[in-house]
Amino acid sequence: MLKYKCIIFDCDGVLVDSEAISTQVMVDLLKTVDYHINIETAIDLFTGLALKDNFALVEKEIGKKLPDNFEDTYRKLSFEAFQRDLQPIDGVQALLEKLTVPYCVASSGPVNKIKLNLKITNLLPYFDNNIFSCYEIKSWKPEPDIFLHAAKTMGFSPEDCVVIEDSLPGVTAAKAGGFDVFALENESNKTTLKNVDVSTFKKMRDLERILGL
Repeated sequence: MLKYKCIIFDCDGVLVDSEAISTQVMVDLLKTVDYHINIETAIDLFTGLALKDNFALVEKEIGKKLPDNFEDTYRKLSFEAFQRDLQPIDGVQALLEKLTVPYCVASSGPVNKIKLNLKITNLLPYFDNNIFSCYEIKSWKPEPDIFLHAAKTMGFSPEDCVVIEDSLPGVTAAKAGGFDVFALENESNKTTLKNVDVSTFKKMRDLERILGL
C-alpha cells in the first residue's frame, strides 16, 4: 500500500535522461566565450540550478556579461539535441503505469522545455496539466517554493507528498519544504548527494519497492 497521497517528480534526470545532453551543449557553447570546462565539472556545478544562476557563475568566472543571445542560442541547440538523443529514464514508464495516486512534475525548466522533453519520450500523456515550472512562480531550487506550489495546487500538504529528485539543489528544496524525498543516484551525482542526508535509489524498480507498489 502506498504511503503517500501524491508524488512529485523532478523532470531532468528523473523522468528524462537529459542532464548529460544539456550539459554537453552548455560546455560546447561556453567555448565560444572562451570558458573551458569539462562535462564532469559542469554537471557538478550546474545540475539542479536555475539557468540564470548557471550564467551568473560563468559571468563571474570570465569577468564579463554573456552575449545577449546566449540563452536563446543555448535553448535552440539543446532542444535540437533533445530531439535527436533524448530518452526516458529506464523503468519510469513502468513505474507510472503502476501509480494509483495523483502525481505531477515540478521542474526548474520552463514549461515549453518540460512539455517538449516529456513529449519526445512519450511521457507527456501521463501528466496532463499537472506540470509545474519554477518560471511560473519566479522561484528556483534550492528554495522550496516550487514543491510547495505543486503540492498545494494538487490539493495536498507536504506531509502527504513525496518528492523524487536527483540533484542537490532539488533535494535541499524538498527537505526545506517539509517533504519526504528520495534521490535517483547516478554516476554524475553520487558524490554530491553524499553531502546531504537523503535516501537514494539506483533503479526505478527500487523506487517501486520503496513506494510500496
